[in-house]
Amino acid sequence: MKKISALGLDIGLKRVGVAGCDGLGLLATELTTIHRTSFQNDLEQLKAIVAEREAETLVVGLPYSMDGSIGFQAKQVIKYARRLSKALQLPVEYVDERLTSLEAEEQLKTEKKYSSRDKGLIDKRAAAIILQQWLDEKS
Repeated sequence: MKKISALGLDIGLKRVGVAGCDGLGLLATELTTIHRTSFQNDLEQLKAIVAEREAETLVVGLPYSMDGSIGFQAKQVIKYARRLSKALQLPVEYVDERLTSLEAEEQLKTEKKYSSRDKGLIDKRAAAIILQQWLDEKS
């Protein structure tokens, strides 16, 4: 059985939520939130995570519009993900991430971990939801 190592990314204008998975590709877990300052700084942080986890794929949440079209925000995410893919020399796969941040908030509220001030927690939970969706589709 081939080891699966992928990173889930919830890319926003201010932060990037990051999630990883177990070697069997069964379970996605929250890792961290990168507070975006510059592409180079974001890249350095991601390089360290990719090296540590031996990641082979980037799974990026794509924020389609509710009608299923690719709007401005989705185009920005694609542009950023392509830059990351090229710089990290890793393939990118996209997952429909509509409502994942809302789902992340609901999960955190249920677990009594939600704080409207901690957006980073929502971002990394959303990244885990995105990655879990991808893993479930793969199995």
